[in-house]
Amino acid sequence: QVPLVESGGGMVQAGGSLRLSCAVSARTFSESAMKWFRQAPEKEREWVATITSDGTTKYADSVKGRFTISRENAKNTVYLQMNSLEPEDTAAYYCNALIREATVWRSYWGQGTQVTVSS
Repeated sequence: QVPLVESGGGMVQAGGSLRLSCAVSARTFSESAMKWFRQAPEKEREWVATITSDGTTKYADSVKGRFTISRENAKNTVYLQMNSLEPEDTAAYYCNALIREATVWRSYWGQGTQVTVSS
């Protein structure tokens, strides 16, 4: 098992900002593609953003221009900076890591961190 520990969630008013962190306990973290997902109540989990091992980023249309994913390999950590938050961003946010273990790649999930945006 590879522990992923998310932090940084909380409650914020619309227009505010939060920064989520996901710390990954894996020696091969720098090789890993990292993703953020979110799941609102009674909705399916949806992809939010990806950052590859070389730093290439992609975003869901719903967050493009407002959210920024980044990574700090020296700290085995990925971040999600969320600006101009909207009530529709309210969800549990999950970190996902694709980790190489010897010759096998495995997907791991964090426990989630709640983000609540009030209008």
